[in-house]
Amino acid sequence: MATVNLTADNFDEVAQGDGIVLVDFWASWCGPCRQFAPVYEKSSGKHDDIVFGKVDTEAQPELSERFRIASIPTLMAIRDGVIVFAEPGALPEPVLENVIEQVRGLDMDDVRDRMQS
Repeated sequence: MATVNLTADNFDEVAQGDGIVLVDFWASWCGPCRQFAPVYEKSSGKHDDIVFGKVDTEAQPELSERFRIASIPTLMAIRDGVIVFAEPGALPEPVLENVIEQVRGLDMDDVRDRMQS
């Protein structure tokens, strides 16, 4: 599946649905972002059940501010409308795949219970 360009107009619609959404916050001038991009694209081709989105922080500063993105690239994982992971840094492919498997394995009822506590 191709990556989806996320903007202030479509972010909530994409992120608040069921399933897993991965979001790459990036900028064209960012060297580590350019290093991570092919890893992210390759992973998107392996996981048809996951939405892979990209937020250009230069074009979408309001999203960067909303999620307090202080360093790029930052990878955010959202499952069933809940942010379950957000970390800066260009991840190597095995680490990205591990994050995906951990997000898949989450007990979302338990996650929601913990959020309420």
